[in-house]
Amino acid sequence: MIIGLLTAVAASAGYGTGSVLQALGSRKSARREAAKASASGVTQHGGPSLASTAKAAVTWEFMLGTVLDFVGFGLGALAARLLPLFLSQTVISANLVITAVLSVKLLGIRLTRAEWTSIAVVCSALVLLATAAGPEGSGHTPLAAHWWLLAASVVLIGGGTVVVRLLGARAAILAGLFSGLGFGALGIGVRVLNGMAPFDLPSLLGDPALYAIGVAGIGGMYLHTVALQLGSVNGATAALVVGETVIPGILGVLWLGDSSRPGFAWVAVLGFVVAVAGAVAVAWFGEPEAGAQPDPAPAGERPAETAAR
Repeated sequence: MIIGLLTAVAASAGYGTGSVLQALGSRKSARREAAKASASGVTQHGGPSLASTAKAAVTWEFMLGTVLDFVGFGLGALAARLLPLFLSQTVISANLVITAVLSVKLLGIRLTRAEWTSIAVVCSALVLLATAAGPEGSGHTPLAAHWWLLAASVVLIGGGTVVVRLLGARAAILAGLFSGLGFGALGIGVRVLNGMAPFDLPSLLGDPALYAIGVAGIGGMYLHTVALQLGSVNGATAALVVGETVIPGILGVLWLGDSSRPGFAWVAVLGFVVAVAGAVAVAWFGEPEAGAQPDPAPAGERPAETAAR
């Protein structure tokens, strides 16, 4: 349990730091596109084009943030196999707190009393979850369920991409939601993956859950980048948290056999609800102040806003 918790916390740190760096890279790219007044940078609906998203991905800040995301992914995958999903995914979603704190230094944003209170609420809720968490379920599921997970991942990412491109500049919230659902599907896929213990390469390669992880992970990262380009608004961040934590947590209990300690079910439920609510509050109150001083930038550029993974 302790190793799993430390792993989840490290994954959260990687994701949180990576999000801030990715936000810096995305915003830098978006400002360049705006300065050029290039029509190729947006779709006909006002959203970022594939070309502009690709340009965001090659800034040094974004690439370093992506490396940290991959580190967070590896640690998060390990945590998902060591802890119940309602605990591992919630601890990982606390990267919002790390993002908010780092934004004070890297994005020049001052946290309000409401934000600090929300951060304290999340930390308290995580203590409740850690106290109440029992053994994780076996994760053994029929192969047909793995095919369903792959199909759901394709529908989520494919459908999300189409909807986001159609809605354009209004799609920040949906981009965050579909990104969160993708990361949630990734966590479930890691948990049910065959051929890991003991390691069996043919079994691993023949498991549809492996490809669900790839689809959900890559697609979730793309939609996350789009959300950062559109603007890391409060609603988008809150939607990401809900998609990444609530659905996997519920499926972990109902489908994978995750459980709390005897007599601590109400503590687990309370901690889960409060943690999600606190994370949403961190996002909701995370609007940058008008007087915040951004990092030095060319004239006419706007300061980057708080972003979350």
